[in-house]
Amino acid sequence: MDYQHPQIAEIYDLVNPRAEDTDFYLSLAGPRPCDVLDLGCGTGTLCCAFAERGYRVTGVDRAAAMLAVARGKPHAERVEWVESSAESYKSERRFDLIVMTGHSFQILLTDADALAVFGTMRGHLKERGRIAFETRNPRRDWVGEWATRPPLVHRLPGGQLLETLEITGEDGEFISFETSYRLRHVTLTTNSTLRFPSPKHVEALIARSGLVVRDVFGDWHAGPFDTAHSREIIFIAEIAG
Repeated sequence: MDYQHPQIAEIYDLVNPRAEDTDFYLSLAGPRPCDVLDLGCGTGTLCCAFAERGYRVTGVDRAAAMLAVARGKPHAERVEWVESSAESYKSERRFDLIVMTGHSFQILLTDADALAVFGTMRGHLKERGRIAFETRNPRRDWVGEWATRPPLVHRLPGGQLLETLEITGEDGEFISFETSYRLRHVTLTTNSTLRFPSPKHVEALIARSGLVVRDVFGDWHAGPFDTAHSREIIFIAEIAG
């Protein structure tokens, strides 16, 4: 996904407000302030929510435009913002909780990319720390669902925004699509390709990275994952041993 365009970054933030996934990830950190790393933090909604609660937070994203939006939010001054890909991020700090949210895991289109991110997580995790991320259940008919989705109308302070999604390709685990945002005088577009790996394949990659899966949930209320019906696959993992 290309969110380097400042206006697209602003629109992304407006049409993706805080939701139940934010509360789920906040609950993983526990009541005591700890060290949290958010890889692919986007416009920083989750990072700032952690910071508001007193956690020590680092937010990492490759898009400077997204980080610019994040830095303007309440409590952003308490967050360390780093412009970097998740694959190449390096720090001397170690974290109690490392998250990758917003289905960012699905933009990792090869096993090598996924293993690089798991390596980043493994290398920056405290001994008893945990990682958490989600991916969409590949057993669901995402092409059919998205292809028939009506345009979304967003009421914004400056007027109305129309969001449409068009499927542009499907190849095995991969789905490509174009998202258009139509404002009064301009239309902005992003082109994306996502990977929909099976749960077993993701677990195998986690194991290859020296991590072990502790929980797999199927929704944001920590319900069990159901292969046929769950929309989400939410992985909780820690260092093996």
